[in-house]
Amino acid sequence: MVNGKIENECALSKEEAKKGTIAYSILKEHNVSGDMSKLKIKFDALVSHDITYVGIIQTARASGLDKFPIPYALTNCHNSLCAVGGTINEDDHVFGLSAAKKYGGIYVPANQSVIHSYAREELAKCGNMILGSDSHTRYGALGTMGVGEGGPELVKQLLENTYDINMPEVVLVNITGKPKKGIGPHDVAIALTKAVFESGFVKNKVLEFVGEGIKNLPIDFRNGIDVMTTETTCLSSVWETDDEVKRFYEIHKRPECYKKLAPENIAYYDSMIKIDLDKMESMIALPFHPSNAYTIHEFNKNAKEILEKVEKEAAEKFGGLKYDLLSKVRPDGVHADQGIIAGCSGGLFDNICEAAEILDGKSTGSGYFSLSVYPTSVPVSIELTKNGETVKLLEAGAVIKPSFCGPCFGAGDVPSNNGLSLRHTTRNFPNREGSKPGDGQLAGVALMDARSIAATAANGGIITAATDIDYDYSKKEYHFDDTVYKNRVYYGYKKADKDEKLIMGPNISDWPKMYELADNMLLRLAAVIRDPVTTTDELIPSGETSSYRSNPQKLAEFALSRRVPEYVGRSKAVSESEKKRVSGEKPDEIIKALEKVGRADELIKNTQYGSCVFATRPGDGSAREQAASCQKVLGGFANICYEFATKRYRSNCINWGILPFTIDKDEKFEYNEGDFIFVPDVRKKIAKGEEKFEAKAIKANGEVSDVTLYIKGLTDDEKQIILDGCLINYYANAKKNG
Repeated sequence: MVNGKIENECALSKEEAKKGTIAYSILKEHNVSGDMSKLKIKFDALVSHDITYVGIIQTARASGLDKFPIPYALTNCHNSLCAVGGTINEDDHVFGLSAAKKYGGIYVPANQSVIHSYAREELAKCGNMILGSDSHTRYGALGTMGVGEGGPELVKQLLENTYDINMPEVVLVNITGKPKKGIGPHDVAIALTKAVFESGFVKNKVLEFVGEGIKNLPIDFRNGIDVMTTETTCLSSVWETDDEVKRFYEIHKRPECYKKLAPENIAYYDSMIKIDLDKMESMIALPFHPSNAYTIHEFNKNAKEILEKVEKEAAEKFGGLKYDLLSKVRPDGVHADQGIIAGCSGGLFDNICEAAEILDGKSTGSGYFSLSVYPTSVPVSIELTKNGETVKLLEAGAVIKPSFCGPCFGAGDVPSNNGLSLRHTTRNFPNREGSKPGDGQLAGVALMDARSIAATAANGGIITAATDIDYDYSKKEYHFDDTVYKNRVYYGYKKADKDEKLIMGPNISDWPKMYELADNMLLRLAAVIRDPVTTTDELIPSGETSSYRSNPQKLAEFALSRRVPEYVGRSKAVSESEKKRVSGEKPDEIIKALEKVGRADELIKNTQYGSCVFATRPGDGSAREQAASCQKVLGGFANICYEFATKRYRSNCINWGILPFTIDKDEKFEYNEGDFIFVPDVRKKIAKGEEKFEAKAIKANGEVSDVTLYIKGLTDDEKQIILDGCLINYYANAKKNG
């Protein structure tokens, strides 16, 4: 790119021109390896919420944590429903505050702010990098590169180690034009996700937003697009900065955190996406993925055909369970049951203000449709109260709720059976709204922008594009009042008190003992999932299960419970046999399998036996490490797939000592639950850095066949973590060995 234009030739080589991107300059500043092809990143700050920070701190504590070396904010926006699971949610909060005092952290009490709102308000800084244990850790519109990863990657930072990746490709996102009235950030974000998700066009890459159209977007609009880049499966994002960003930092009383970020006059990008804001339409993403998207006009025109496809997918996913969406199609339009504006993408000040203006003087009605609005932080709530927007929403029939991520992950405002909820939140994966297909309950989420949700509410729940209605709106000024933060947030950075006692409720438990990798591995398939994509919400459901995040054994009982209910029992049975093997016994199932590949009496001494999950493309979605750790707690030793949907899920598997095997894309995986896979010399090959593993598959009928597995691109640290059995063992061994 030369002066904003793509040229056929430039004065620099491609490799030199790559250094001209914003992303390169930020990554270089944070890389301590001395090699820009093999990055070792140290972040400026960390963020976690209350379904991840207990496990992170427990893991770091077991690995020798002394104090938090950088600012670490512990927010409480996920486990805020304290009635769920008795006292255990609030026990986690008390633990979090005691940990902040002991190790020197920042503690944000429940309902004060959602995780990413607080990070924007208090932690973001132009040119900085933030690592979060939530997949939507994205602050690129504020000039901060955010990365969402599983908890073990934060543990590494807490122990002053690094985040190790190859230099990612950088994708230019060129924004032009200006959105018309009624178009909001979710419309742009859903269109972007639809365009790139299925092809994997930006997978594990950095999106760099530039272009003349950026000046036409208020900062909330930019933040709303940016936080949704996670759904494209990119690694991170960053935007060029301007006076609008400068004003954000001034409003938030941190003017020193602004600096101008822009590409060099000559910059090379690996690929490009163009977003023409002039052409954006009101969008809807149907269950069960943000990429399952249509314009609202297209959807309303073809609703029966589109909803039939969703019903068919639901039946396939949930064993024939009936999901009746066609009843939503009526002569006057398609009827929804619920509207939700919430979380790090929806509950932004501008979104709520414009929704309030659309509903001013109107009614959400007294029928089945309901509307709930969750401002993203108390400072936002205060401003909405001061400027009167809250009153307009309340008079129209909306319910104003506290800052809470619940509707975003299935722990709040669960619709009725067969319900269709319209949400300006980040995801609409299966069960993301909280229904339980195993109990015969099934509802669904469609993603829409707050403006179209408000238009729908004003139209009695009939799905309506905001571009189709007439309303007056002028952007409201935002004034950040941090009084409540001064009164309620515990600012403990650099105030660690080693004598402070951790307060641990009865549900908070330590990780079970995990063993180092043996010479050979015998795997038994406990789940085989042939869907195109398997989300982390299917691997470990969100919602009420979050209450058990601090108890590894109890949480593991929910693993794959809404996708393969038999998985837990199968894995436990394998684990019991492995315990017998370790104690010197010779369980029949192990002996019979090993007899097919060699001398069983000899092999059983140095062959680990564990369960295994096969999925076509697992790990799309949340950064929650529990999607992997629950498998390990149940005795899972490997995943096999064609490819991992995200880097963060693969990293979680590695950090918990789960071998991340892949197979060739053109090889048909013909094995089923109950079949065995024997991987000889696995320890030796991992240690030597070999990437190809010739294995034997043993079917239930005794038939033996060859299968080739791969583990590509392990770093030296990752190899050792797998050899040691998990990240906790890795740090314990390092400490023991000095």
